[in-house]
Amino acid sequence: MAWKEICPLEDIPKLGARVVRTTDKEIGIFRTEDDSVFALNNLCPHKKGPLSQGIVHDNKVTCPLHNWKINLETGQAEEPDEGETSCFSTKVEDGIVLLDV
Repeated sequence: MAWKEICPLEDIPKLGARVVRTTDKEIGIFRTEDDSVFALNNLCPHKKGPLSQGIVHDNKVTCPLHNWKINLETGQAEEPDEGETSCFSTKVEDGIVLLDV
């Protein structure tokens, strides 16, 4: 795995997100209430809404465009909606968020 340092955990607000841009995509880094960190392709599988601008709750993010709920662990849309977005591995070491690129 190729881990890339993203930022201190405290730079991502609880129930918030931060965007990381690579050469070909945007990745949303999400922090839950219990300080779990997840990374998803920043595009909702429905109409490509920016997931990083959505509302984080439990282990989900709600897309700001049409309220689709996306599971942060799996990238799957919650029923009755269907679809998924890519997930990326993350970890926190010594208070620093790392992303597997």
